Amino acid sequence: MSHLKALKLAAAQPARANADPVQRTRDKVVAALTEQKAAAEAKIAGNHYAPTQMVWRKNEAGERVQVEKPKRLRPGWFQDAAGKSYFSLRYAGRPIELAKDKNAVEVADFKTLPALIDQLIAAVQDGELDAQLAAAANARGEQLRKAKA
Repeated sequence: MSHLKALKLAAAQPARANADPVQRTRDKVVAALTEQKAAAEAKIAGNHYAPTQMVWRKNEAGERVQVEKPKRLRPGWFQDAAGKSYFSLRYAGRPIELAKDKNAVEVADFKTLPALIDQLIAAVQDGELDAQLAAAANARGEQLRKAKA
């Protein structure tokens, strides 16, 4: 008992890292945009960008072990039939409308894409796309609820 008396005891609980759902959404979108930027920079440099993630798998002995596997990354840029390049921000499985009936940004030169992504990151961090992100998340939630029923 004397060992416990030497310690400073308290009734404490850990704080949640990010309790604000709006900020959590912003953080997720910024992380996705950062990966898109890294992929675009790698493509400009002529390199292959292959992000990885840690997943749990069973090994030959049947034990659960954590292994690293390639992460699926869908490029946010695309070309139309005329050959023009565009970048589209996606969240909750949907392209986000950046303005009324506008869901992509035209990219004049592919080398300017990282700077364009930086502008989108700044817009997300400033909360300019909060309404569109919330609408996409709500639509995704409705879709999932219908699928369960």
